[in-house]
Amino acid sequence: MRLLDELSLKSLTQVHPRWRGNVALRDAVGKISGKEGLRFEGKAIVFEGEEKALQAILKGTVKKGHVVVVRSEGPKGGPGMREMLSPTSAIMGRGLGKDVALITDGRFSGGSHGFVVGHVTPEAYVGGPIALVKNGDPIIIDADKREMTLDISATELKKRKKAWNKPAPRYTRGVLAKYAAHVTSASLGAVTDADLKL
Repeated sequence: MRLLDELSLKSLTQVHPRWRGNVALRDAVGKISGKEGLRFEGKAIVFEGEEKALQAILKGTVKKGHVVVVRSEGPKGGPGMREMLSPTSAIMGRGLGKDVALITDGRFSGGSHGFVVGHVTPEAYVGGPIALVKNGDPIIIDADKREMTLDISATELKKRKKAWNKPAPRYTRGVLAKYAAHVTSASLGAVTDADLKL
């Protein structure tokens, strides 16, 4: 069983290799076939949630050269990790598959395609660097290096981090509030029983 698990993990990491960089200090997952190229440089256009991103794409607000940043979709911020099939499909539908990239602390499904990187950790809700990205910031996505770089100075990034305030939770009672309070980072599997003692 252990050998099977190790082989499965090796297979998965080959298909969706782990990424890093100053946007994803802990981890991210890239899904780039190479048809769209292996390097993308663009300007950030930031959205707090999938719905706002989708509306902007459909309205034509998202244009060639944009890196669409969909945040607050991580395990705690969502809560849960909704998959970004709708925004990625809309990007492809508007003929922008080679001209627009998308990064998110949410996830994507097998149906998503284009220049996409998801599972960005630490997520926005806990103050990961994806929370500090502003509209117009230059972002470099390099598939060969498996890196995402927010191309601003370390001083500016530190300044933004200091000024950042944790957002209010979307749910304060019930199952989703409980889930958000206990779920781990996506890089740890987004599990809720990591500290469970029986």
